[in-house]
Amino acid sequence: MSTATRRNFLKTGLFLAGGAGLGWAAIHQASRRRRPDMPHPDLGPLKPVTDPTTGLDLLSLPEGFRYLTMGWAGQAMSDGFAGPQKADGMGVVAENDGLVTLVRNHELRGSSGPIGNPSAAYDNTGGGTTTLLFDSRRERLEASFISLNGTLNNCAGGVTPWGTWLSCEEGPLTPEFLHHGNEARQATWAIENAQRKHGYVFEVNPGGVPDPQPIVPMGQFYHEAVAIDESSGIAYMTEDRAPFAGFYRYLPNSPGKLADGGRLQMMRVKGASVLADHVPLFEPMMVDWVDIAEPDQGHTPGTHDCSGVVQQGIDAGATAFRSLEGCSIEGADLFFTSKNGGRNYAGMIFHYDLDAQTVQAIWEAPGNGGFTGPDNITVSPRGSLMICEDNESSLNRGQQISGMDRQGQVFAFCRFNPEFKGTYLGHDLVRTSLFSEWAGVCFSKDGQWMFANMFRPGFTCAITGPWGRGPV
Repeated sequence: MSTATRRNFLKTGLFLAGGAGLGWAAIHQASRRRRPDMPHPDLGPLKPVTDPTTGLDLLSLPEGFRYLTMGWAGQAMSDGFAGPQKADGMGVVAENDGLVTLVRNHELRGSSGPIGNPSAAYDNTGGGTTTLLFDSRRERLEASFISLNGTLNNCAGGVTPWGTWLSCEEGPLTPEFLHHGNEARQATWAIENAQRKHGYVFEVNPGGVPDPQPIVPMGQFYHEAVAIDESSGIAYMTEDRAPFAGFYRYLPNSPGKLADGGRLQMMRVKGASVLADHVPLFEPMMVDWVDIAEPDQGHTPGTHDCSGVVQQGIDAGATAFRSLEGCSIEGADLFFTSKNGGRNYAGMIFHYDLDAQTVQAIWEAPGNGGFTGPDNITVSPRGSLMICEDNESSLNRGQQISGMDRQGQVFAFCRFNPEFKGTYLGHDLVRTSLFSEWAGVCFSKDGQWMFANMFRPGFTCAITGPWGRGPV
């Protein structure tokens, strides 16, 4: 389906404020009628399904759907290195004759040495990416290897229209300011041996990056996700920071060549200095943008407070959000999540209309024990939003991937089996079943496979089934 066709498809349903669509008020009522942890009526209940890779009933899915796992942490990869842990953001960067190329982040810290080949590393820190080559016809992983190393806390990112992956570091680090920092944070991150600055975006060729270099003009801050408007080349970025975070855009000097420089800006919502707790639903608000004069100022001068960029925006009148996470774009419709924003501190989803230059909150987690902590997000080939859960409340249930259909109903689609007890490759999957978040949800270009990562211990799920039976 072409971008233009999908744009029209979206506008006839969930994201049309009037006319043929239900409209935001009707969508609001629809979203209130259904608990977000309930299945969609067209798909039916979720039932345990066996993973052919492990022989274990790891996931629960609607009837007719199946999956396989691949790229487990600790498994030997094609390059001889062990697969890294903590699989986070991910995207499909290419697809040719059934061979799907994915690039996957690993949110690793530490500074005792990089994953993979040290001679190709940016620094001696533990983060980076792996590339997975999945044969969708034979339904198997054909190859996997490290494609970026020596980075820090690679959280989410985004696919570029020209077939690369943007990997985002979550957290500014400037080694010469370490003595100003929070000692507990330094101990937790184990970054005392880092040699270079971090908190940047790196562009990853799926075949590997022999000399990784940060795209400094895109800013040094708590980067989370990136979505690029294909028509303009502008990159939109979220920041995972609390209590205040920014929503940014980067206007490259040369579209398609992000490293050639550009201008960083932060969103200003007219009449709203903060959109964190009590955010009105379904009320479009006009936006404009303020320049960030010093995008490489990750810390307030003389400190290691990690707020140098967002504070510049706030001082210039930009709007502060809270803990922004996933970001996905389809045509002129852009969606981003706040993991713990809203009145219930359980999460929100925002819609930004690039044409109208308006932003509005379109969903607020009820905070009643159901789905909370919306994280990575993508638009499915059939127009639904697919949302990864990062539930911080330690509820006695498996975390899930939920969807929001074009009528505004939020529903459970995939859940890690909370009753599972067992191990695989030495990993305790009991803890995984209760506490590990979902990340990196994305689709193959033919729409037949959905991919997502289980953060801990770190593996990828490839899901397929009767997609046309429901809204996914």
